[in-house]
Amino acid sequence: MGSNDAGGCLVSLWASFSYFHQQELPVNLLFAATAEEEISGANGISSLLEDWPNIDFALVGEPTQMQMAVAEKGLMVIDAEVKGVAGHAAREEGENAIYKALADLQKIAQFEFKKVSEFLGKSKVSTTMISAGSQHNVVPDSCQYTLDVRVTDAYSLEEALAELKEQLAAELKPRSMRLQPSQLSKHHLAFKLADQLDIPTFGSATLSDQALLPCPSIKIGPGDSARSHTADEFIYIEEIKAGITKYIQLLEAYFEASTLK
Repeated sequence: MGSNDAGGCLVSLWASFSYFHQQELPVNLLFAATAEEEISGANGISSLLEDWPNIDFALVGEPTQMQMAVAEKGLMVIDAEVKGVAGHAAREEGENAIYKALADLQKIAQFEFKKVSEFLGKSKVSTTMISAGSQHNVVPDSCQYTLDVRVTDAYSLEEALAELKEQLAAELKPRSMRLQPSQLSKHHLAFKLADQLDIPTFGSATLSDQALLPCPSIKIGPGDSARSHTADEFIYIEEIKAGITKYIQLLEAYFEASTLK
């Protein structure tokens, strides 16, 4: 477990860093082996950013088959509540919050965000949990549901939240606004390097430490995302070797371009 996501990337990045460690470089090359990526924890990459405030460019190691992810979806989990009026179920009393919430749920099932990403397509919202009622003979005065919102680089989380608020009756409270979508500028040097080294570019639907980085970044590494989080997770030694070679080529091309600036 973890060999593919992202042990192979870890050792490949470390080997690449070691290759350059004694060389004179035009940039300050940093290597970070961090934990808590799966939970976007405070003791992960976030704990380093105060000490490394001026990063120009980052390579994030994730199993992408050494293709270059230049955009990544962000994540926002929203707790929603629709309020009604409690009453006795046997009498014509109250205002049933479940029935009021149904209108929201129907809208969510058909909802489409207005803006579409070039690399990632449409943002997506899904209702994943719902809760209401305390006993069978009481009309519930509250219905809570949870939204999982996967936001492309066409939006910030704040913009996506505002668009949802326009459509829904519920009070919407995001649990966090940390995991923002990311996109590399079309004019960034990485696109030129990808062409130069024949590296395909794509937009990634899966979340990584890119969401927490305030600097331009790409996600690239040996391994296959389809193997991640599976009982028989694995990575081939040849994939690691090829990953080291490609990382070194990519960094050398970046250093050469930096020297020419």
